[in-house]
Amino acid sequence: MTTITTRTVEYLADGLTMIGHLALPAGADRRPAVLLGPEGTGLSDVERRRADALAELGYVALAFDLHGGRYLDDPEEMLARCLPLLADPDRMRDIGRAALDTLRAEPRTDPDRIAAVGYGTGGAIALELGRAGVDLRAIGTVNGLITGRPGEAARIRCPVWAGVGSEDPIMPPAQREAFTAEMQAAGVDWRLVVYGGALHAFHHPPVDHAALPGVGHHPRHAQRAWHDVVGLLTECLTSAE
Repeated sequence: MTTITTRTVEYLADGLTMIGHLALPAGADRRPAVLLGPEGTGLSDVERRRADALAELGYVALAFDLHGGRYLDDPEEMLARCLPLLADPDRMRDIGRAALDTLRAEPRTDPDRIAAVGYGTGGAIALELGRAGVDLRAIGTVNGLITGRPGEAARIRCPVWAGVGSEDPIMPPAQREAFTAEMQAAGVDWRLVVYGGALHAFHHPPVDHAALPGVGHHPRHAQRAWHDVVGLLTECLTSAE
């Protein structure tokens, strides 16, 4: 296993002190980087381990925070914070930009090779960074197929990959169709993978607290979605190396 270095990083966003998890690959050279966003419950060891896995693959990875260091395991509390956030593109962009600035400030980060990948709310934030015209090499979103304000998807300047479970009641077929219509109308280089039989947050290991209805882990598709994300990063961040 490749030796990596990890540390917590604090930064301000959305009126909160955010606590992210930064993972650095071995070496001292500049490397392509990945901004990694969590589900609406917030940053957990799941995303920290994914950031570490990306560092082992040679990327600088920052798993960013949503709730000022808190993990919201109460579904009602999570929805009370996330639903207003998901309805406010400017707030999402501010949270994403603050995390992106933190990632860019890391000396190991190659500022010209950054991708944003997110799950649920974190995926919606990644998409809003693209709609804001932020310079990214790739955007990946898993069960976060949120449409944006009219016309703003035309600002996306990189490939977009999206994954969703076929049985996800939170991202149903109508939501998928609206998302793909938005991407197509904007001329975005987009892909959508529908994982058969999977529910919402199918990528996330089982949790020991209450979850929203329609949430469920699908181990096989979770592995496939991770491979798809890694493939996106290989194509867009390292293929020119």
